[in-house]
Formats: sequence, structure tokens, C-alpha cells
Amino acid sequence: MPLHQGPEQPDERPLSVNPFYGEADPVGGMAEAPPKHRLPAAPLPPSTAYQLVHDELMLDGNSRLNLATFVTTWMEPQAGVLMDECRDKNMIDKDEYPRTAELERRCVAMLADLWHAPDPSAAVGCSTTGSSEACMLAGMALKRRWARRNADRYPSRDVRPNLVMGVNVQVCWEKFCTFWEVEARQVPMEGDRFHLDPQAAAELCDENTIGVVGILGSTFDGSYEPIAELCAALDALRERTGLDIPVHVDGASGAMIAPFLDEELVWDFRLPRVASINTSGHKYGLVYPGVGWALWRDQEALPEELVFRVNYLGGDMPTFALNFSRPGAQVVAQYYTFLRLGREGYRAVQQSTRDVARGLAGRVEALGDFRLLTRGEELPVLAFTTAPGVEAYDVFDVSRRLRERGWLVPAYTFPPNREDLSVLRVVCRNGFSADLAELFVEDLGRLLPELRRQPHPLTRDKEAATGFHH
Repeated sequence: MPLHQGPEQPDERPLSVNPFYGEADPVGGMAEAPPKHRLPAAPLPPSTAYQLVHDELMLDGNSRLNLATFVTTWMEPQAGVLMDECRDKNMIDKDEYPRTAELERRCVAMLADLWHAPDPSAAVGCSTTGSSEACMLAGMALKRRWARRNADRYPSRDVRPNLVMGVNVQVCWEKFCTFWEVEARQVPMEGDRFHLDPQAAAELCDENTIGVVGILGSTFDGSYEPIAELCAALDALRERTGLDIPVHVDGASGAMIAPFLDEELVWDFRLPRVASINTSGHKYGLVYPGVGWALWRDQEALPEELVFRVNYLGGDMPTFALNFSRPGAQVVAQYYTFLRLGREGYRAVQQSTRDVARGLAGRVEALGDFRLLTRGEELPVLAFTTAPGVEAYDVFDVSRRLRERGWLVPAYTFPPNREDLSVLRVVCRNGFSADLAELFVEDLGRLLPELRRQPHPLTRDKEAATGFHH
């Protein structure tokens, strides 16, 4: 989440309050508008407070037209009712809310089975606020296991643990390395390879490597990293050097796509080197924002000393989390969605989303002004850049002009060694229908004649032109 500060020069212009916002008397209590940057001196009627907040939020973008985010923007009304019924339940208080805790346990068991844990009953896992927290927990487990194996030389001023990953990882992994004092060793992009190379990753490993992160669904272009090939490269490394490096699979998006659409792809606990997996329930798990999952293949993969036990809430409860109090609503919604869809339902929803992405990719390519990097063949995501010969505008101009029509499409530059490449990315989610995709292409096509008449690309501040939302 962004880090906010108070305004340097507080805007103290009074909010405009319509007298009819009041409860009964249309002119009662309306002599002075409430301040915006300090607590009001007195209460407001609930209808007035609601309307003030509601009206300001109208200026937000339409989440259904946000093609930047992977996060779910639509659920069934019944899921919303369940979430309303559970928003006051504190997820951490498992003794007071035992059935909510049981639904969390069932979700972990379902994911362990879906991801082919050797013994699903022995797999351990937990819900989190999202994949970022799940990745932090997985990284902590990797570091603690490495530290235990190297207790004879760590901690030491001369020994610094490292984590190997592609340069395309989500920013949460860079946060993990900064917060937990781990060196981030990143494999750069090369040519048309936009994610980690297994052999290059293995070459970066040494006796201080706590693990390697593989991404099942890169946020830059939607491609899967080759997890099986990564594990094979690390198997060969062990044969040569004796180094035994575990793998964590960041399946924030792909771990809820591949099991249903790419069943022959081996990426999960079927690979003995995979120690842990995370996913975002609020991405292709099809739940509103606020839930992720972290699973370890067995209890040995999660050091016991990282699990805290508390009893002051009414019972002895093991917990492994960075956050403590949080609502149970999202966990309940995840269980509802698992129960509601089942394997066949998830397969149908994800296939529909992939079909929309593939169809949209073909329509965008047919416009003639763009070159496709990915076509929705793995994650339902397409990334594209301007075609050779297009000089009047760039992807930042396209993103800016699409925003005028309500579409939020991120434009961004790739990391080393492909800083020369800037792309647009469209994330197709449940709720982004074929009809909406058709409207999107029509709007994009209407913009092209104007863009082609530009003398040159017009977006000056490319950093501010658009956001890159994971």
C-alpha cells in the first residue's frame, strides 16, 4: 500500500454540503462544513457523513474497467452477503469463532490437494492478507531453514544470506530482502526472455543461498517461469556441488490457473524441490481483496520456532502471520467460492477468461499498430508494444488516451536488461466479458487515427503517465 503523509499545505476549503443531505430539517446544522484534515468538533448525521464520502469516491475509477489490476472486482451477491455477515469476526480469534477457523483449515486442505502435496493431510498452511504477506512468510521459512543448517557460521559479519530470483519478481520480494537483510540476486531479462532462466539462476546460487523463487505467472507479461526446468537445474547443481537449494513458487496468479487449464504442467509439490507455494485468493482465486494463502509441503519445511502459540483469546492457538487481527470475511468468501464452483466451475471460469484474452490479443494485433509479446496463453494476460515503424506515438500516449474513455491500462518500461522495451498490459479477469473486450477494442481503434496524426510522442513524464499495478 502507498505510504501517505499529510498535505504540506492543508487544503482547508470547506466541503460543499447540500442542505438536503440532512436527516429532517434541510437547513438545520448546515451553517459550517466539516474540516477535511482534522477531526470535526461535533458529530454529523449518518446520512450526511455517508453522502459526503460517497460523493468524493465517485471520482475513483471504475474497478471493472481497471485492466491493470489482477485483483477480483466482481463476486456473486450471495458472496457479498456472507462477507457482510462475517466482517465483524476477528480471524485470529479461532477459539471464539471455531467454524470460521474450520473453513480456513478446509481451504488449506483443498489447496494442498489441488497442488499435489505428497500427503495433503501433512501439508501445513495458513491464510494471509494477500500474496505479499504469504511471500514474506515463505521467505522467513527459507531463511530460518538455511540459518539452522548453517548454525556453525551464521550469524556472522562475513556471511550474508541471499535469495535468487528473476528481475521480474513482484516488489514484495524486494521488500522481503530489504526487511529481513537478505541479498537479492536477480537474473536479468535477455532478448525475448522476459523472466528467469533456470541455468542462470543456478549459477547465482552458493552456500549462502536460502532458496530460489520461481514465478508462475509474471506480472510483466503473464508468462509462466519454467519451474520444472528450474528444479532440474538445481538438482544438477546438487550433484556437482552438494548444495541443496529449495524452491518457493510464487503462484500469486498462476497457482489458481494452471491446476485447471494446464493440468499437464508440472510446477507444484510434485517436484520434490518445491518447499512452499503461495497464491492470492483475491486474484484468480476469485475473491474480493484481502486474502492470500501460503502452504508448505510438510511440517519440516516450516520451522516450528516461527509458529507462535497464544492462549489469551480463550484457547491455545498456533499462528504464523505478520498481521494479527483481520476480518474473517475473505476466508469465508474463499470457502464459499471453492464450494460454489468446484474443479469444473473453476475450469469453466478460467477457460472463459483465457478465451477472452486470446480473442482480444487477435483483435489488437489486427489493428496493425501493435506487436504482441504475450497472447493470454498462460495467464489470461496480453502484453503488447507499438509495432516497428510507429513513431508518432508510444504506449504511454495510448494509456493516457484510453484513460479518457474510462479504461485503466498500465504502460511501463521493462527492467534490466530490457529497459529499451515499453509495453501496455491488459489483465483479463472474471467479469471482463467478451462484450467488454469488444468495446475496449472499438475505443482503442477510434483513438488510432488521432494518435497517428501526432508529430511525435506527447507524454513527457512517463513515470507519472500511468501506474503499474500488480
